[in-house]
Amino acid sequence: MTNAYDILERLIAFPSVSRDGNIDLIRYVAKLLADAGIECRLYPNETGDRASLFATVGPAVRGGTVLSGHTDVVPVDGQAWTSDPFRLAEREGKLYGRGTADMKGFVACAIEAMLEAKGKTLSAPLHLALSYDEEIGCVGVRPMLAELAKAGVSPDWVLIGEPTGMQVASGHKGKLGARATCCGVAAHSALAPTGLNAIHLAADFLSEIRALQGELAETGPRDGDYDIPYSTVHAGVISGGTALNIVPEQCRLDFEIRNVAEDNIDALFARLFEKAEAISHTAQKRFPQSGISIEVFNTYPGLGVSGNGEAVHRALALSGTSRPIKVAFGTEGGLFVQTLSAPVIVCGPGSMDQGHKADEFVSREQMETCRAMLARITA
Repeated sequence: MTNAYDILERLIAFPSVSRDGNIDLIRYVAKLLADAGIECRLYPNETGDRASLFATVGPAVRGGTVLSGHTDVVPVDGQAWTSDPFRLAEREGKLYGRGTADMKGFVACAIEAMLEAKGKTLSAPLHLALSYDEEIGCVGVRPMLAELAKAGVSPDWVLIGEPTGMQVASGHKGKLGARATCCGVAAHSALAPTGLNAIHLAADFLSEIRALQGELAETGPRDGDYDIPYSTVHAGVISGGTALNIVPEQCRLDFEIRNVAEDNIDALFARLFEKAEAISHTAQKRFPQSGISIEVFNTYPGLGVSGNGEAVHRALALSGTSRPIKVAFGTEGGLFVQTLSAPVIVCGPGSMDQGHKADEFVSREQMETCRAMLARITA
């Protein structure tokens, strides 16, 4: 069971949706590595239902390569799959299952590479880093990275196998996720002017979000390597009210900022915070108990690696591609840079166009390209 396809079949069978934990999957990987004589360390969360894993083969020296991936997947609820999402299925050269593209296909290839490297004489160590809860904000990798930094782990570079079609990606935008809680004053809807509608407060704040987005689209800093070359501000969830005949006293609005490197994400957030404060100030003239409070619930840094950097050149040579790209989605890469001061490249099998949807797949051709690239790392 050391072939990448056999490993992938086992990985898909673990329904490691972020909300449910990944501990069974991690225990399987740990045993697989231990049976091959590879020591690994687990970094469990407080409840023990999920854990990250770090393993090493080769000489006990600084440097080397980290193969990094997350093991959690998004839910399948409400999606119209044509086969069991947690049972690997192959049709016409495509391997179907939740997480095949994002990103258990790469994880399977990375585990196989570790097992094969165990039997080689390596000049530099090869590391494997597997995390949990990446899909809900790069949660699980953070405590593991903190411990690795304390232990003096200092790789030459990190390869994160998010699906890029096996193109070498050297950058992505940063992200900040926040929640605006709008507090109004309840009243009977027949007497609506005597209350303060929290949904209306949220609408006023949403108008400011849209105005900032329009400004960024028109005059904001540009990075032409992205499909959307400017920073974006997006409202994704809004909820409030309980009945039509009640003026709602609370409304919640979740929003995010994704910034290009030339934009300061803290400054963009500060502008929206000031707008919320201004809306609150106006409302409080009549209703002192009203207002908008904002809580940042997640943030991760963008990734930027010089196009002429050594890690980029190494990855291009290993992958056989000619120039780096940048990707729209986020990764754990910026956290590796911040914590371990290591250059990061994103390159993995499959396409994010297939991720997070029904009948997610990775092609056997992409898997073979990935296996060949990882084999060249330890050749």
